[in-house]
Amino acid sequence: MPKDGNGMLCDDVKRVVYFFLDGSLGHQKQHAFEIHLVNCPDCEIRIIVHRKLRSFVRRRLSPVAAPETLRVRLTQSLRSMPAD
Repeated sequence: MPKDGNGMLCDDVKRVVYFFLDGSLGHQKQHAFEIHLVNCPDCEIRIIVHRKLRSFVRRRLSPVAAPETLRVRLTQSLRSMPAD
């Protein structure tokens, strides 16, 4: 479980990997994450595998639109709910 100077552990990387891949980590955590990857070959490989998996899933799955009847029912249900 290598720890770099910024305090990022392998467990931290596992916990926030999807935030990293989505680009939604804050600047400081993003930087600590990237530094950890430079110092930890195991986590670097883990990120490569996650990127490949996400890419594979995106290529294999095509967007599916909800049926019009479902969209109409959902819209009606939401409009009938009282606003808080």
